[in-house]
Amino acid sequence: MLDFNHRPTFQEQVGTLLDDALARERDAQTPRDYLGASRLGVNCERALQFEYTQTPVDPGRAFSGRLLRVFEVGHQLEELVIRWLRLMGFDLYTRNARGGQFGFSVAQGRIKGHVDGILNSGPASLGMSYPALWECKTMNDKSWRDTVKNGVAKSKPVYAAQMAVYQAYMEVRTSGSSWCPSMAAWHSACPIGRCGSSRPPTREKCCPDSRPPPLTRSAASVHGRNAAGVRLDAGPQLLRLQ
Repeated sequence: MLDFNHRPTFQEQVGTLLDDALARERDAQTPRDYLGASRLGVNCERALQFEYTQTPVDPGRAFSGRLLRVFEVGHQLEELVIRWLRLMGFDLYTRNARGGQFGFSVAQGRIKGHVDGILNSGPASLGMSYPALWECKTMNDKSWRDTVKNGVAKSKPVYAAQMAVYQAYMEVRTSGSSWCPSMAAWHSACPIGRCGSSRPPTREKCCPDSRPPPLTRSAASVHGRNAAGVRLDAGPQLLRLQ
């Protein structure tokens, strides 16, 4: 039965206003002119082609305001997790010298990726190797349990592909056993470490090794809502924070 006498409650009106505001903010953003590493694991090649060519979304199929709110919560939780990890003793870098994210660009800029952060060191009791990639994802309880049970590659193939692409194309120079942050500013201009057109003035002082090892390990930090648990999975280390 249709209720033609329904009057939106105050909270419904506020929710509608918020959803509309988020939709306007999304529409005002400059669309990507490249494929991001976070999307390369999608198994529908047609969908990726539509994204790259910026084909308009069918009417009514764009992200809803409610889903945009979920995305926004995920972004805010990432900042909170960054603070928590640093309080725990992790030496976590999330921005380069120019304030941008660490990333790479290949295929003449058609494919790009930006990592959430790089762990330079951390609590010795965890027995981790450094440097390590850090990726922060949010998921509900059901999704988390499936990830723990089946592993990232099977449960979240898009996430697994994203981290594999980062491992393939991100390369940071090291000095001894620790990551050299001053080199990151250079690699932000030459993201995959293959361009010899420019050298930072402090290269010899900071990173004396001529061919240091690449960044080959990854760590995924996944936020859940219940009790915390840490396990070593097939590939990344999964860290759930309450």
